[in-house]
Amino acid sequence: MFIHVMKSKLHRVRVTQAELHYVGSITIDEDLMDAANLIENEKVQIVNNNNGERIETYVIKGERGSGTICLNGAAARKAQVGDIVIIIAYGLMTTEEAKTHKPALVFPDQNNKLVK
Repeated sequence: MFIHVMKSKLHRVRVTQAELHYVGSITIDEDLMDAANLIENEKVQIVNNNNGERIETYVIKGERGSGTICLNGAAARKAQVGDIVIIIAYGLMTTEEAKTHKPALVFPDQNNKLVK
């Protein structure tokens, strides 16, 4: 049996843009994607701490080092610039694999920059 387990998490990033007239997705700074082990087109869940919204979409690469977190298309209706969100990706694995799995957890600063 396979179960869904958290694979990656960008914790408390700030929305920098919301582009309604765009093909839907979330644009994420490529540095943040690398740190969280996210790949382009991967399905993610976005949890908005400001309004409680939870949505699913897919990732597209943003400019490296920009701090970009941009909700595109219909997702732009679910957050405002400045909102704090958590971005989570899940993986399928066996229960045995899940017991030893260590997710990639990333806690950027208030400007969506990696803390070293």
